[in-house]
Amino acid sequence: MSRELLLLGLLRQGATHGYQLHDFIERNLAFCTNLKKATAYALLDKMQAKGWVSAQEVREGMRPPKRIYRLTPAGEAAFQQLLRRSLSAADDDGGIGLAFLDALPADEACQLLMQRRAALAQQLATAQAAPQHQSGYQLLIDHQTYRLRCEVAWLDEVIARLRAQPGRRAARHKKAR
Repeated sequence: MSRELLLLGLLRQGATHGYQLHDFIERNLAFCTNLKKATAYALLDKMQAKGWVSAQEVREGMRPPKRIYRLTPAGEAAFQQLLRRSLSAADDDGGIGLAFLDALPADEACQLLMQRRAALAQQLATAQAAPQHQSGYQLLIDHQTYRLRCEVAWLDEVIARLRAQPGRRAARHKKAR
């Protein structure tokens, strides 16, 4: 889900070829995702088959042809659905949806993040209620508890930041028309 969201979100910024997409990810987001070039192309092909992107081959001079990918209206709908799922889910998807947070109104983004926070807080409560162990199991439980506590605190900060700017609207990642 997060890889498709990332590619669709990047394509919202404008048509581009696969190499440019992968190059941007490698230069800017390599520490956030492990999306390999072959995987990116395979996903673009799958998304094309679903009607989420269109592709057109273009040739510049004597160079080999390049496939230029564009987001379709169905791709925009898929992006919106994946974004909302990513922001509200407590599972670890790498947080890719956060890169496109400003594609939503601040109040909706807050609501989705509050859903995520509630689910993480429930996981934290479960971890904190786990019995104590005298083995490495306790390190595992302590690690989960620490990670969840940090994630909940960080979400509190993000939600407060969004609430401080309620008039913010989707602008930066808005698809060019």
